[in-house]
Amino acid sequence: MTYRLDSKVRPLIWVECQIETYPTRIEYLVKAKSNFKRRSTANNVRISVPVPYDADSPKFKSSVGTVGYDTEASMMIWKIQSFPGQKQYIMRGHFGLPSIRDEEDASMDRALDVKFEIPYFTISGVQVRYLKITEKSGYQALPWVRYITRNGNYQIRLSLKHNKKKKSKRV
Repeated sequence: MTYRLDSKVRPLIWVECQIETYPTRIEYLVKAKSNFKRRSTANNVRISVPVPYDADSPKFKSSVGTVGYDTEASMMIWKIQSFPGQKQYIMRGHFGLPSIRDEEDASMDRALDVKFEIPYFTISGVQVRYLKITEKSGYQALPWVRYITRNGNYQIRLSLKHNKKKKSKRV
């Protein structure tokens, strides 16, 4: 059985991304927070963050999971095997930029993408109370229901913050 919810639901994994650009580098601070009960755990969490097409020399630091750089898609990919409920994790990324570049980078108009699954969990609270299996071929079926919640299609738009060097005045 598959169903969709059309009501507004708070994202189960909320991701915030702060981007700071400098003349020769770009820095990311990505925070991921789980918005579900402590007894549940999200598996195979994959957070994809777009980076400029001309970025190079990636460096990453994360509190949990592994971070990689997909050069073909120009995405920084943070993979977390197990993400318990009511937890928050942080990842930092640093990329070098060419010295001559276009101020309006079209690659920054892309959205951040989150994929995950939470076994034995339903966002709506729907439960199967009665299950009857009629099998005539002799197959021994077990009356058991597996609940699993998978990510829907939600994307988070990024905002870009430009840093400019402050000139110091000498007196």
